[in-house]
Amino acid sequence: MEKKYVVGVDLGGTKIYTALVDLEGNIVNEKVVETLAEEGQEAVSERILDTIANVIAGVDNELIKAIGVGSPGPLDAKKGIIFEPSNLPFKNYEIVKTIKDRFNLPTYLDNDANVATLAEFMFGAGKGTENMVYITVSTGIGGGAIINGKLYRGHTANALEVGHMTVSKEGPRCGCGNVGCAESFASGTAIGKRAKEAVASKVVTSLKKYDNVTAKEVFMEAAAGDAEAKRILDNALYYLGITVGNVMSHLDPEKVVMGGGVINGGDVVIETVKKVVGERCLSVFAENCSIEKAKLGGQAGVLGAAALAITEK
Repeated sequence: MEKKYVVGVDLGGTKIYTALVDLEGNIVNEKVVETLAEEGQEAVSERILDTIANVIAGVDNELIKAIGVGSPGPLDAKKGIIFEPSNLPFKNYEIVKTIKDRFNLPTYLDNDANVATLAEFMFGAGKGTENMVYITVSTGIGGGAIINGKLYRGHTANALEVGHMTVSKEGPRCGCGNVGCAESFASGTAIGKRAKEAVASKVVTSLKKYDNVTAKEVFMEAAAGDAEAKRILDNALYYLGITVGNVMSHLDPEKVVMGGGVINGGDVVIETVKKVVGERCLSVFAENCSIEKAKLGGQAGVLGAAALAITEK
């Protein structure tokens, strides 16, 4: 029997990463191009189609089961439409129809957090689980859940907006307009903001030696012993722990998989989350759920899009 494949498209604000993937999650052929969002919808659309054509060149169409696309939201996964994401030039863009018309293959769309969840579940740290939560902590905080072996999308397909869980009655204003959101306390952006506030104040801190201070510098200076950087980090990670604990109390997963730039800041992240979960969660949850770092890194998006194509077909 001839081998079958799917195509995964990881559509981001800075790059488009497209790959031909076998059904075990091995990348056979890949193409990465800059998104160049400022060139507008038509140009980006053409670039997406070009990358797909590139990775399937020379492969018989009958061996390709489907195409999966992971994109930032907001979007309508059922209708295959990307509405108006902040970092892409799209407005009610019918991406599924566009791809289907060109390649005549079944095509599926989902948001980037959902596809990364599928990737870790099928090919990464969540392999072998039935109930798993994926939480990504970078510019914002997002997530996805696998319940009883299936991706849980919720009524409007926007479930697990973990970053917009209220974790405090007061606090910094979040980009969504609310105050006290997890994202406004514990995202990479939030850590960077607290650092900039410290630098602009009279507090004594080694963070002042940087022209532009971000979460990365906070991790570095906290590790080097700077008291203010450590305070900022401890506070952010404490709220991250509360957030993870809340999700665990709701969904009772066997595993929480954590990915994104902030998780790569060092072991302190997962260690602090585990400590807070141990303090705040019912023991039945804390003792029966493992919290682990995601395994797939920069390939989570493209492998997730491929996983979407495999599961939906």
